[in-house]
Amino acid sequence: MELAERIAEQSLTRTHTRRPSPRAPTTEPPWVRMLLIAGAIGFLAFFLLLPLVAVFAEALRQGVGAYLAAFTEADALAAIRLTLLVAAIAVPLNLVFGVAAAWLIAKHRFRGKQVLITLIDLPFSVSPVVSGLVYVLLFGAHGWLGPWLAEHDVRIIFAVPGIVLATIFVTFPFVARELIPLMVEQGTDDEQAALSLGASGWQTFRHVTLPNIRWGLLYGVLLCNARAMGEFGAVSVVSGHIRGLTNTMPLHVEILYNEYNFVAAFAVASLLAGLALLTLGLKTLLEWRLGRRGGVRSH
Repeated sequence: MELAERIAEQSLTRTHTRRPSPRAPTTEPPWVRMLLIAGAIGFLAFFLLLPLVAVFAEALRQGVGAYLAAFTEADALAAIRLTLLVAAIAVPLNLVFGVAAAWLIAKHRFRGKQVLITLIDLPFSVSPVVSGLVYVLLFGAHGWLGPWLAEHDVRIIFAVPGIVLATIFVTFPFVARELIPLMVEQGTDDEQAALSLGASGWQTFRHVTLPNIRWGLLYGVLLCNARAMGEFGAVSVVSGHIRGLTNTMPLHVEILYNEYNFVAAFAVASLLAGLALLTLGLKTLLEWRLGRRGGVRSH
């Protein structure tokens, strides 16, 4: 009887004993953490926020009237229209390519898969200026296909088609690179279940695959569109800097700045900065939605 009472008493004692508090993940004192946080905030404020504020301050230096006048000028309107046109062509094409490439890589096994993944990553490792020079080598007046194009009165370099091609090249990894890890993580169980129930390939993609990747797809399209509108290096090489014809907004900013038209230059730059802030806000919203669904990836 005494043994039973002792066992019960020890069990009750262990139940009410406090567990030791978990150890802190770091052993640095609080002042070190505060110093690191202050350093990070100071770095961001000096190298990111301060230049952004300076852009809007310079754009509005001569008042709202001068700011708005910069957008009503004919060359500025032409640059804005061309930027939107190039993005409207490049982004849908990259969307189709990205979905097809992600579907192929994530859902199928085939030889050369790693080669395809490497080619998709190629624009990330090649300078945009180099990619522009490649198109000049191919389609320029003295390029490989230049004489044939001249005979048939087809202009690619120093024209809109060259700008579109260069933009497509530098932006095509974004959609595919967002979708491939997401589709690999999801696996093929849902598609196989749909096919076993008699669904066709298109029905499976439209009703099963696409709803599962829609937020990642929007995320990739958002990043692709931001890069398409802000691209400078590759477009600068193939455009020819023809005012009113082949200048996008980044190129128009450069020309205005070189002409010492600082208010107009910073006004157009503020429009690009505003689009970047809008992209950042939408990106944060999509990350939040993806995080709630367990499919977010850090960048």
